[in-house]
Amino acid sequence: MQTVERKRIWGWFFFDWASQPYNTLLITFIFGPYVSQVLGDGSQAQAVWGYGIGAAGIVIAILAPVFGAIADQSGRRMPWIWGFSVLYVVGSAALWLATPQDFDLLRTMIFFGIGLIGMEFATIFTNSMLPDLTTRQTIGRISGTGWAFGYLGGLISLILALLFFAEDGLTGTTLLGIEPILGLDPETREGTRFIGPLTAIWYVIFMVPFFLWVREPRAAARRVNVRAALRDLGETIRRLPETPSQLTFLIASMLYRDGLAGAYALGAIFAAGVLDWSVVQTGTFGIIAVISGALFAWIGGRADERFGPKPVIVVSTTALLFTILAAMFVSRDSVFGVPQGVTSQLPDTIFLVIGATIGAAGGALQSASRTMMVRQGNAARMTEAFGLYALTGKATSFIAPLSIGIATSLTGSQHLGVSPLIVLFAVALVLLVWVRPEGDPV
Repeated sequence: MQTVERKRIWGWFFFDWASQPYNTLLITFIFGPYVSQVLGDGSQAQAVWGYGIGAAGIVIAILAPVFGAIADQSGRRMPWIWGFSVLYVVGSAALWLATPQDFDLLRTMIFFGIGLIGMEFATIFTNSMLPDLTTRQTIGRISGTGWAFGYLGGLISLILALLFFAEDGLTGTTLLGIEPILGLDPETREGTRFIGPLTAIWYVIFMVPFFLWVREPRAAARRVNVRAALRDLGETIRRLPETPSQLTFLIASMLYRDGLAGAYALGAIFAAGVLDWSVVQTGTFGIIAVISGALFAWIGGRADERFGPKPVIVVSTTALLFTILAAMFVSRDSVFGVPQGVTSQLPDTIFLVIGATIGAAGGALQSASRTMMVRQGNAARMTEAFGLYALTGKATSFIAPLSIGIATSLTGSQHLGVSPLIVLFAVALVLLVWVRPEGDPV
């Protein structure tokens, strides 16, 4: 492989590295549980977090395929990545304002949504570059390695956050047993709130290799006709029934990715509410989940290269279904129906295993899904294809968090609240039967 090509691939890897902390630090392991602590009610926090992520998902679902179609017509993707990177940085940095003394939930969720929208849209355009990086035979390995590299970035950022910034709400100290560095005040939770700006700074620094090394294929400048782009998008959507494998994959992936996003977004909040875990404990849970995610994203990439993405997707989705089912039977008082004493550590241990399994299955699943979309999509309209992939991932992305929010609100139980995820994974597995591994015949 030539040096220029190798640098281009590594530059593409760095997007996953740079953007992963939004998922790891903000959505899942630190900021989400912090909101739960500030609100003081695990069920309320789980419901609110679900509603907020669902609202951002609706915006993404509406605009993703439209922007993808316009980008394909213009032949340019890099300007879009620049623009959405600004939203990522602004939204995450502004979470510093989420002070516990005068916590403004609406403002916090608005800024969180802005950053999330930036991250998701930037991901669409970088994913669409994947077919240009390598051959069809090695695309699974490249995707898996990139996803593993991203998880590694999330892991390192999480360790730094836990050691030096995120303080325990009771003791005011970090995992090292010290107060947050840089003179941050633990009484006003400045260490934990700094996770927002830290996520923004991390992104700015590590997107430098991406913007330096990743170059789009040379293409003649084309004038953008928005109306024509929308007309082409409409025609693509109308003709989806003519490509039944692609259509079925989009629907199946819509369901299992929605379920996975729900498991990621609400897993730490679930543990914080059900097991009374602190931010430091949920962060440790996050380290284990991210390590397993990185390892199995890499392993899944090798399995994808050898067997194709479909078997990886089926195995991962099945593992997620049974893992969520197991989580419903774990509490501080009982594990799978067996009563536990006040001092028992078994519930904590079991939930750490659950977190590791979710991380492992999620890493392999997302990497394989990315390569499966390349096999199912039209090579000439790949950004639009990933826009549709985002549409189907986000068109119902509100279903998992919203249904969890509703189920939790109605039952008052975090255990029963996660049950909708089981239905999503089960239906997706049934639909995958009709997905052709190599896509529809040309």
